[in-house]
Amino acid sequence: MSHTAGLRITGVDVDLSGSPVLRGVDLTVRPGQFVGLVGPNGSGKSTLLRTVYRSIRPTAGAILVDGDDLRSLSARTAAQRTAAVVQDGSDPAGLTVTELVALGRNPHHGLLSRESGTDRTAVAEALTRTGTADFAHRTIGSLSGGERQRVLLARAIAQQPRLLVLDELTNHLDIRARFEMLDLVRGLGITTLAVLHELDLAARCCDSLVVLDRGHAIAAGPVLNTLTPAVLAEVFGVNATAALGGDGVIRITYDAEPLADPAPTGSSLVLTEHQGKPDER
Repeated sequence: MSHTAGLRITGVDVDLSGSPVLRGVDLTVRPGQFVGLVGPNGSGKSTLLRTVYRSIRPTAGAILVDGDDLRSLSARTAAQRTAAVVQDGSDPAGLTVTELVALGRNPHHGLLSRESGTDRTAVAEALTRTGTADFAHRTIGSLSGGERQRVLLARAIAQQPRLLVLDELTNHLDIRARFEMLDLVRGLGITTLAVLHELDLAARCCDSLVVLDRGHAIAAGPVLNTLTPAVLAEVFGVNATAALGGDGVIRITYDAEPLADPAPTGSSLVLTEHQGKPDER
């Protein structure tokens, strides 16, 4: 990938069906970073991701990719910059793997464009990188959940985006496959924003994390600065500690008593402006 994008989200609010889902979310992803979105169910992770790939229009705020507001870009230009792997299950089961991956080239075509050698090369490389070339002629409906996830990632890679957004990419994968998939994404060198449900995977694989809770960004920054005991207790309700092991891997250790005491009334965690570390207030 010759160029990766920077992403900046400023003051984003989202209302759905008249109810607030996100409030005042700020987020910066530097070019080439792998940033994870974590938080409890219903915290707004997938909603934030959907605003980045223009499935949802924010009520307020701005989303900038390479300094350009996404709302000012045409659909085609936005798709050339950003590719998404989402859990909508809408892909036609009758398409072959190659046909589905080739759809990733659509943003690069004009109205009368035909498939080119560049397209075929991009598709072939995406199939090879994701380990899906061996079943390229099978239909999508015949694939296992894990195989389908790899094909969806291959389609995104074939799109040759500057920014990759992933919503629970590791669903339907066994433990080894989860690590392999996230290592594959890291190796792409593409700026990535990913919703991850498992904190242990997020701690191991991400350069930086954003913790969402009830529509607010509670903490953001390096893993050890965000997954503090205070954040783990208040947001996730567990007594736990994240620490860097001698092998360079960050692991989370959970206490024998899994549920943390409820936070004192009126207590909330906020992100300090200068250090990017959570404080209690």
